[in-house]
Amino acid sequence: MPQPSASKAYLDPRTLAAVSSLELRARLIVEGLMIGMHRSPYRGLSVEFAQHRQYAPGDDVRYLDWKVFARTDKLHLKQYQKETNLDLLILLDASGSMGYSSLPQKWSKYDLGASLAAALAYLALRQQDRVSAMLFGDQLLEQSRMSNAADHWRSILALLGAEGSGPPATLPQTGESGRGTDLARLFERATARLTQRSVVVLISDLLEDPASLEQGMARLFHDRHDLIIFQTLDKAERTFPFRDPTVFAGLENEGSLNLDPAALRSAYLAAFEAHALETTRLARRFHFDKFVLDTSQPLGSTLSRFLARRASAATHGTATGYALAPTAIGGE
Repeated sequence: MPQPSASKAYLDPRTLAAVSSLELRARLIVEGLMIGMHRSPYRGLSVEFAQHRQYAPGDDVRYLDWKVFARTDKLHLKQYQKETNLDLLILLDASGSMGYSSLPQKWSKYDLGASLAAALAYLALRQQDRVSAMLFGDQLLEQSRMSNAADHWRSILALLGAEGSGPPATLPQTGESGRGTDLARLFERATARLTQRSVVVLISDLLEDPASLEQGMARLFHDRHDLIIFQTLDKAERTFPFRDPTVFAGLENEGSLNLDPAALRSAYLAAFEAHALETTRLARRFHFDKFVLDTSQPLGSTLSRFLARRASAATHGTATGYALAPTAIGGE
């Protein structure tokens, strides 16, 4: 795992080059304190036309729509939507299972998640949105402040390299015990810290009881936050390529088992697929976006495709979210 100073690893220039021309826009209407790039629920006189309303005595005549008057012989005002900055909260799973990598020279799921978090924070801060990042396991481990200061990305990078009790290098790897994950409790604590409707990004392998995820989603949906889920997985978790009898070690205090992978492969893949389908179903139910990332795939290209599709949905006023098929790699 990188140390806090390894910003070049998490802010990979190739990743940023792939997504730098795209905007991280909120799909739902979000509140903000400054006029920026995202829609606000407040009516104002800004840049984006919203609707007409009938003229009333005392209204500012500068905003009369004379073309409508010519067609209808009635006076109507143009109303606009203010576009505001959003608050972006990034929740990064630092539980034991995120330290897994099937190949020693490849990034772990935590590496992938931290790189994604850094790229999203970079993009949001560049468009003057406020960003906060949290690391979590079975509880909240560490959190940065909510800020859009120009140098705030440095504190976020430091957070990604500091897990509370030590740098990411101390995150549990294969065969070591680690922290579990409680998404319901996490969402409850996270939403308590949000003062306005926000965009929440969850980066996790989601290896937990879907009921806990459902409770967390329900809380965010009730509070009218927008949720983007990035499920980070290792290719071996999705294909189960193991053949020879071996010892499988739990990464979150589950202990170890001597197993024959060949005898378990079909049942494992069926259970994995069922879990993935259930989490996707929950995302669709609450109109949230779910996207699957694989440690064996380039982050830049897959992230750029996701942001492009999300921006397109926002531009065309898509009322509901989408969730990609759980078997897709990088959204294909």
